[in-house]
Amino acid sequence: MTLDDLDDCGRLATDRGWGTERHKWRLLLEIGEGYGIDAPDGDGLAATNVLARYGDDHAVVSMVLTATRYARQGLARKLMEHALDQAGDRIVSLHATENGRPLYERLGFETVGRAAIVTGVFEGEPSGLTRPASESDLGAILALDAEVFGTDRSALLRRMFGFGELVLLAEGGYGHCWRNDTNVVIGPVVAQDEETARALIGDLALHVGGTVRLDPDLSKRGLVEWAAAHGIGGPWPVSLMVRGGALPGDRARQFLPFMQALG
Repeated sequence: MTLDDLDDCGRLATDRGWGTERHKWRLLLEIGEGYGIDAPDGDGLAATNVLARYGDDHAVVSMVLTATRYARQGLARKLMEHALDQAGDRIVSLHATENGRPLYERLGFETVGRAAIVTGVFEGEPSGLTRPASESDLGAILALDAEVFGTDRSALLRRMFGFGELVLLAEGGYGHCWRNDTNVVIGPVVAQDEETARALIGDLALHVGGTVRLDPDLSKRGLVEWAAAHGIGGPWPVSLMVRGGALPGDRARQFLPFMQALG
């Protein structure tokens, strides 16, 4: 798919009860490869997914959608098999809804964790521990991110300043937020410890105001409870699934993703 398919991607997402997320689709189609099946009736797209490669060892699949009228006809599986072929020997990860998880299990994915989507208006005070980043800080951010994630995500992160609302720095960490359809998504957040992660998240939320969304790993229970105590809760859980090996990097310092690779 290309950027010319953005309108049809949005229509398909709406058909499945998602937001149009045009800003998100645009980024993913620019940094990754979108695959689609044209609807046989000539009305837009019947199915989609997007594959984003990070270096030579990791890839992420997202935006796995099938039009309601073509559900349960094997289209999602065909596109997933194509994306996995394109990923080659890379470890492939995604975040799965309960509806999608059985398909991924049949394709060799295993659940390695649980995450949640939580939203709300942040209630708190500035931390005093962060400062705005500029593009001159990008080299340091890329070096820290490569260390923490164990792979090259520079093609994605180089777009933060143009794509997002704000990038903040703290000692041993950085955070970013970007505006989606009805809220602002906070992520990625990389930090040396939970206190630093909380400072980055809180200050980003206060800067943008209004409803924010976090996608925390549920193993970070303290962060989830802190967010709920500060007005960001109502978790909707999803499964982190991996195929082809263990995820690289130091997951202890990975507090929020750039965007969940939801499928």
